[in-house]
Amino acid sequence: METKDQENNTPLPSLESWEDDVLQRYPEPGKTAKSKEEFRNYDSPELTGVREFYRLNHKYQTYHNVLAKKENFLKFDKKEIPWWDAMEFLNTLVDDSDPDTQLDQLQHLLQTAEAIRADGHPDWFILTGFIHDLGKVLCLFGEPQWNVVGDTFPVGCQFSDKIVYPDFFADNPDANDPAFNTKYGVYSHQCGLDNVHMSWGHDEYLYHLVKDHLPEPALYMIRYHSFYAQHRENAYDHLLSAHDKEMFKWVDKFNPYDLYSKSPVTPVVSELKPYYEDLIAKYLPATVKL
Repeated sequence: METKDQENNTPLPSLESWEDDVLQRYPEPGKTAKSKEEFRNYDSPELTGVREFYRLNHKYQTYHNVLAKKENFLKFDKKEIPWWDAMEFLNTLVDDSDPDTQLDQLQHLLQTAEAIRADGHPDWFILTGFIHDLGKVLCLFGEPQWNVVGDTFPVGCQFSDKIVYPDFFADNPDANDPAFNTKYGVYSHQCGLDNVHMSWGHDEYLYHLVKDHLPEPALYMIRYHSFYAQHRENAYDHLLSAHDKEMFKWVDKFNPYDLYSKSPVTPVVSELKPYYEDLIAKYLPATVKL
């Protein structure tokens, strides 16, 4: 049975509210971040939804929640459509009540991809930028926001105090379970992230959708682009293998395009569509099973 908390699917005004919060924590190089005191001002109206989002996220992102979501969604039996149709399906997430964004999901993805393209990166890198948020379709299958977006982190071991709003983990049952609340929990020293269960969300879901089709650097970008506790704080070095650390250089290359490529200039979708359809056809099957 779902609790009242779990039924509260929309603590954020829109999914972009989480991304705006990330920008406040990690502004563009050369810009000043909010002070810790400002960021922790829980009485600030603009942080109310973010705070409630992370309260739910940190309370319910348990080891067993992740296993259950993988069992459900990694069957990929919800919907089968062409890839471009999936991108347009994602557009139904646009929140008309949000006064701060006029760009739909597809336009944000095109902006990210076009910024990568303009810098001359390989075409698989461009494609990664274009599809990196497709996993947000989880919301369209009834998943609450806290199980779709948010900073990601390992489950099955002690929650790092480098994760945003760490105090909220006090209500997570895993924090009081001796099987999960030690430094390594169910894992071992430098076991490698492929052996670690990450909190459930759009990153992990999309990784499994494309893991057989894209180069390994692209898979790291997709799977760990929200793992800020690691690629900004190095909080989980004890779980990363040497190979993980080398591959995280690609995550570092990708994140500025995701965070800082937003612009009020609207991409002309009709002009860009042929290029991206060809790119999809080069790397991905004709349809995607969601």
